Amino acid sequence: MMLPIFFQRNLEVGLKSLWHRRLRSLLTVLGIVFGVASVIAMLAIGEGASYEAQQRIKQMGSLNIIVRSVKPPAEAGKSSQPMGIDKYGLLKSDFYRLQTIPSLRQSAQLRRTRETVWQGEWSFPGQLVLTNPSYFQLVSLSLASGRLFNENDYLYRSNVAVLGAGLIQKLFPLGGGLGETVRVKRNYYRVIGILSDRSISGGGSTVSAENVNYEIYIPLSTGMSQFGEFIFKNEGGSVQREWVELHEIVMKAGRESDIPATVSLISAELKRSHKAADYEIMVPLELLKQAEQTKRIFNIVLGSIAAISLLVGGIGIMNIMLASVMERIREIGLRRALGARKRDIVIQFLSEAVILSAIGGAIGVILGIFIPALVTRATGMKTIVTVWSPILAFAISAAIGVIFGFYPARSAAELDPITALRNE
Repeated sequence: MMLPIFFQRNLEVGLKSLWHRRLRSLLTVLGIVFGVASVIAMLAIGEGASYEAQQRIKQMGSLNIIVRSVKPPAEAGKSSQPMGIDKYGLLKSDFYRLQTIPSLRQSAQLRRTRETVWQGEWSFPGQLVLTNPSYFQLVSLSLASGRLFNENDYLYRSNVAVLGAGLIQKLFPLGGGLGETVRVKRNYYRVIGILSDRSISGGGSTVSAENVNYEIYIPLSTGMSQFGEFIFKNEGGSVQREWVELHEIVMKAGRESDIPATVSLISAELKRSHKAADYEIMVPLELLKQAEQTKRIFNIVLGSIAAISLLVGGIGIMNIMLASVMERIREIGLRRALGARKRDIVIQFLSEAVILSAIGGAIGVILGIFIPALVTRATGMKTIVTVWSPILAFAISAAIGVIFGFYPARSAAELDPITALRNE
């Protein structure tokens, strides 16, 4: 029973002492507040950025291997074919040869172009994707309503389309869309499916060419018969023509352990048929592992930078406690003369330091949780406040109170009572 009363008494004395010097105490607390808040906020921003990067990679498929056409540097601004046509990239023959690799379980071929999609008087620049029905399973695209095109649609070159959620909102602002008709150039397509929203963050209004929410999917067989082999680009007032048979080949390995060997076989096969480096191989699993490693490094760096603020706050606590000791030398001498032990003096001043850091830590935790929410609301950037970051930040602030308050408390306890009583 005596122990709680003892600590309660020291708490009351500490609070009264700090209240008498409330302006100086407030300024000292601010150092801890901003330190704790910056630790939580910076870790939340880093966690959110890492989450978005990992989600984008996961959307590619953890067992997938993606091969993309890339225009060789030597080709830039220079046509490799007559009549100003640039020919490069993956071929349909590449796709069929790669099917012979035993470890591959599923694959799809794609062509991508930027096209304006029309619905009546409404239009929006979307990404036209010509592909096989198997592509939807490879990248785990899910439906909000309707259906995906199937092998029969592909075989009979049906004029059907599956639209992303963002494109539906732009073309059908009043709702609906399923069963309606949209137009790309002179070709009309019946909307048979609407994809679920795959937005990772709500910020920004710029539409990326890779943003699946603004994609329109039609069967590759249908698109090739209607749009042909050539892609026309209008850049700087001049028309540039390209001949790319396939922009992308997506393949799925049977097991995670098969991926390294499969990538080696794909690379060896493509090197035999491509003289120029007009393709690149992407492995989402490797990118995911790199992203996780980057996240750990990023959190360490951000946490270290924010911890400097806490260190500065700790120095502020030590400074005010040393000043408090110098101002209260006679009080210390009087308490020692009346029978107070060195331990009592240490606990008294240490409790004041811990109170300062605890109050600052508590306010800092509240502010640190509020700041990421404000950043998300203002910029649309995703932030994630993990459970452990406020706990860790508060624990560090309390530890700083003990560490930086111990030296001033010890100095006060070591004062000679007689010398202290003579002090003016």
